[in-house]
Amino acid sequence: MMGRRKAVVVTHQRVRSGPIVVEALGQLGQAGFDVSIIDNSEAPAFGQPCQRVDEDTEIVIVLGGDGTILRAAELVKTSGVPILGVNLGHVGFLAEFESFQIEEAMKRVADHDYSLDERMVEHVDLWLPGADKPLEDWALNDMTLERYDRGKMIEVSVRVDDVEMSSYGCDGEIVATPTGSTAYAFSVGGPVVWPDAQSLQMVPIAAHALFARSLIIGPSSEFSIDLLEDSPSDGWICCDGRRQLMVPRGSRVQVRRSRDVLRLARLSGVPFTQRLVSKFDLPVVGWREQSRKAQSTGNGPGKGL
Repeated sequence: MMGRRKAVVVTHQRVRSGPIVVEALGQLGQAGFDVSIIDNSEAPAFGQPCQRVDEDTEIVIVLGGDGTILRAAELVKTSGVPILGVNLGHVGFLAEFESFQIEEAMKRVADHDYSLDERMVEHVDLWLPGADKPLEDWALNDMTLERYDRGKMIEVSVRVDDVEMSSYGCDGEIVATPTGSTAYAFSVGGPVVWPDAQSLQMVPIAAHALFARSLIIGPSSEFSIDLLEDSPSDGWICCDGRRQLMVPRGSRVQVRRSRDVLRLARLSGVPFTQRLVSKFDLPVVGWREQSRKAQSTGNGPGKGL
């Protein structure tokens, strides 16, 4: 006789007793799942171990936004257990379904009717001054190294594959995976990278330099960021907006592709390009084309620009 299937639901405490969460738990129970629910969003410090789900967990279902999915990623790191996101937040770029589709989503989970999308993860080493081994962490979205003193800049030296490329003052550096390219890195002017690309990008934050552009490296390369001894401020490191630590001057951060991957459950074949257009509400029809259409129908001005 086969044992009952196991699922973990990750949500936010403020919506735990809401109708969507109650409905999801009820459907999973009826489908034969033993369900545990996690709503504690407290993160460990950078370099410290995270809570993990049991190895026999079939799936982790996230009812929330992208931040909740990043919380769930900590639970499945190295386990291979997939995550399914149902968006209860705002943009929900990592989520597969919206809240009004909860019934269909749970039925698909019960029927094991989904595919798996493997996402690249980055490995982060933090070498503190005088240390003989690094503090190790990781990120699904991004690692940020920012100024500790909000009134000052940090002075950094940037290397790729141990070749020094530039040094400058800035508010910080972001090293993002393709998955994270639509998050913090995007907001400071970084490029959008398709999630199946095996690459990492570094995006400076408010760099005081003539050449401080985004850099994209391949899967066998590595970024190194030295926080210089004479930096006006110490630093502050953060992975996925959660695991954080103060970084003293003289430290080095190294970021490379991890051997691990994270699995996202997919319920539809919607391509990333369509998701990008939909989530960001991109202007597929530009203002010039709108003007031409208006003129052709007699509803616009006589001359375009």
